[in-house]
Amino acid sequence: MTDTPTVEPTKADSLSMRDNRTGREYDIPITDGTIRAADLRQIGVKGEPGLATYDPGFVNTASCRSAITFIDGDLGILEYRGYPIEQLAEQSTFLEVAYLLLHGELPTQAQLDEWVLSITYHTFIHENLKQFIEGFRYDAHPMGMLMATVSALSTFYPAASKIDDPENRMLQITRLIAKMPTLGAFAYRHQQGKPYVYPDNSLSYTANFLAMLFKMSEPTYQADERLVHALEVLFILHADHEQNCSTNAVRSIGSSQVDPYSAVAGGIAALYGPLHGGANEAVLAMLKRIGTTEDIPDFIAGVKDGKEKLMGFGHRVYKNYDPRAKIIKKACDDVFEVTGVNPLLKIAQELEKIALEDEYFVKRKLYPNVDFYSGLIYEALQFPAEMFTVLFAIGRTPGWLAQWSELVQDKEQKIARPKQVYTGIRSRDFVPMSER
Repeated sequence: MTDTPTVEPTKADSLSMRDNRTGREYDIPITDGTIRAADLRQIGVKGEPGLATYDPGFVNTASCRSAITFIDGDLGILEYRGYPIEQLAEQSTFLEVAYLLLHGELPTQAQLDEWVLSITYHTFIHENLKQFIEGFRYDAHPMGMLMATVSALSTFYPAASKIDDPENRMLQITRLIAKMPTLGAFAYRHQQGKPYVYPDNSLSYTANFLAMLFKMSEPTYQADERLVHALEVLFILHADHEQNCSTNAVRSIGSSQVDPYSAVAGGIAALYGPLHGGANEAVLAMLKRIGTTEDIPDFIAGVKDGKEKLMGFGHRVYKNYDPRAKIIKKACDDVFEVTGVNPLLKIAQELEKIALEDEYFVKRKLYPNVDFYSGLIYEALQFPAEMFTVLFAIGRTPGWLAQWSELVQDKEQKIARPKQVYTGIRSRDFVPMSER
């Protein structure tokens, strides 16, 4: 793991503040473009608590120092361990990127071979866990099944609670990355009412996943390499994305020093929500509702009037074109070359063209994000909409685990316990039932 260098602040690297209530002045050190919230506690009126920041959704609050992922939303830059996402998507593999996220450096060939072998060794799940999946209703949502089975892994590997042991940590990390495609595929087959397909360890990570999903009576299943590559790229693009909702959940849960399976199950729960992992499904629903390119102007008018929502545009972080969206547009070509062009693509392309030229959207910096085109690829691959978030979770697992591992080794981290601003009634006397 690489450490983020810190520089001791000088007097010039400080924020001078005056509390107009008391007339007192304070110098708050600035480090890495931040001030420590705890330093605000010294600012206060006698008899009252010191100042705290109020920041719903952590819009401008850093909860950790991290050396894993860098994002510049204004410039549309995304880097894993310093490597541009464009280069990784074009030249790397998903397991190589997973190694990079976890270890901080790209592997040598020998290291990569050993890493791939160790992942391949752990792809199978315990038969009891398969029986656990069989206990779900036929119409259970795959994300609910994935969340439950990942959490259940902590009971199969109780040694995972020994998080201070580096070798043990890496063993659990390897297991979870290896088993996520198996758990996701079994959830899919259960919902489809089809027999489970066991891993084929002669295949690559992504090709094996597709085989477990779609293999029927044929002796072996060989997915088209263009489809394998496109899904591999999507996994890479989703591998990590700084302190998003699900990663924050993993870190917050992990701060209690729980095992990684339980922490990642919490990340899956966060990703389950429509504002996070369900966004690409919402894009597809929007495109289907528009129906034809001729109906786009009416839809755009509805967006401006507040009657419609433009899904897949804009991002909490990016105020420029999401770099992942550009890469996905290229992946679309490979997929549609195999599957045929999704009829919704023309609507998506025309909608993007209008949004990028219309002053209303340009002024608000509403550029396409990663979710705008990914749903089209997933649908072309014949995934039902409820599987989209499962695919997201499989890709995000190395990032969650890298963030969890970094948290565990960060001596500055404490158990998550945000402050609150209390707005309720104070100091009331209990009223007996007869007097209410």
